[in-house]
Amino acid sequence: MTQRVLGSSKRLKLLACVVCTLFFAVSSSVQAQQPRKTSRIGFLSGFSHAVYSARIGAFQQGLRELGYIEGKNILIEYRYAEGKVDRLPALAAELLNLKVDIIVTAGPAVTRAAKQATAKVPIVMASDDDPVGSGFVANLARPGGNITGLATFGPEISAKQLEVLKEIVPKLSHVGVFGDVIRPGTAQALNEINVAADAIGVQLQYLEVRAPKDIETAFQAAGKEHAEAVLVQRSAVLFTQRRQLADLAAQSRLPALYGSPEYVEDGGLMSYSVSIPDQFHRAAIYVDRILKGAKPADLPVEQPKKFALVVNLKTREADRDHDSP
Repeated sequence: MTQRVLGSSKRLKLLACVVCTLFFAVSSSVQAQQPRKTSRIGFLSGFSHAVYSARIGAFQQGLRELGYIEGKNILIEYRYAEGKVDRLPALAAELLNLKVDIIVTAGPAVTRAAKQATAKVPIVMASDDDPVGSGFVANLARPGGNITGLATFGPEISAKQLEVLKEIVPKLSHVGVFGDVIRPGTAQALNEINVAADAIGVQLQYLEVRAPKDIETAFQAAGKEHAEAVLVQRSAVLFTQRRQLADLAAQSRLPALYGSPEYVEDGGLMSYSVSIPDQFHRAAIYVDRILKGAKPADLPVEQPKKFALVVNLKTREADRDHDSP
């Protein structure tokens, strides 16, 4: 009798172990099937999706290469100001209301709006002219706050742009510079351009453009001073009026160099800049690092690695035809 009881006890213990094993197996299976946390990214742009499609595509590709798939383990909330800078604060607030984990910004005006909206949510600059000079980070090596990302060396690039113009127009002596001094980075860029102009013997004529109506006036003023070329600085107004700039440059027969390839795509002669798609592609690396626990304050701001000179051959040939006797 005692033996049968002991046998029953052993069987009960064995059954308990089997049930326990099954429980843990089922539990582990359920946990394995649980989806990973879906991160929510805010993408804030001063312009439309159509204008920034190549940049957005490069950013998305960078995320895919790191294992992120939109709609599965990551959601991206896109907000576009459509060229209206005054809309940026409200759009930044919308993203914060959606509880985004990170905000990716496309340009200094956008970064400023995001910075003013939050000091807690990480901000990744995909392309910023001068983050130290603009007050976004303490220094490139240790940003020190909630902002990090990629710098474009905008002021230094502007000086190089003037040198490129000089190479293309060897006898160049007078250049009209279009820009908006209110835009972050413009003042620093003008300082760099002045230094470069002194070094290569070129006289500069700065022409302020704050509204579309100022563009034609600027070309007229450049013509009166016998400018031989135009250097167009980056600004929201100039960017939204790319076709007008290209048309007026052609009418004035002035070679023009711009700060991003979108101008060339819309008929401008040439651009010299960092590789903008590469910047946005690399911004995905920052997103990945922050989602995995890195703090923006500890992630150094990266400097550009690729540069691009883009020439519109159709516009170049048209300019040559105009100059033919």
